[in-house]
Amino acid sequence: MAEKFVGTWKIVESENFDEYLKELGVGFALRQIASRAKPSQIVTLDTDGTITMKTLTTFKNTEIKFKLNEEFEQITGDDRKTKNVVTLDNGVMIQKQTWDDKETTIERELVGDKFIVRCKAGDVVSVRTYARA
Repeated sequence: MAEKFVGTWKIVESENFDEYLKELGVGFALRQIASRAKPSQIVTLDTDGTITMKTLTTFKNTEIKFKLNEEFEQITGDDRKTKNVVTLDNGVMIQKQTWDDKETTIERELVGDKFIVRCKAGDVVSVRTYARA
């Protein structure tokens, strides 16, 4: 099921991302840069089930590698050290990310030909929409 996410995706729309970053505790300057960035996502799947997600911008690139249902550590783009688990539920890839007694959820799904990323922290939800590049 994860194979459907494989590909290169370019952002086409972003809603409420600055508010989401603020909820995470990201400082003003970094929020301004991140909110203006136009990221591409590259998703690959290895034969052993390892999923790699690269986020590329002109400012900073990040990469995570994981297997579904297995905990992994991630240093985020704003340098938070987080613990993560990604599951797949009804075609939605759900990433639970925790650090310092805080939590965010990142849901990724395909809707038609769009790759939709919903970032949730507290009561704040950001929706970022990508199209195949």
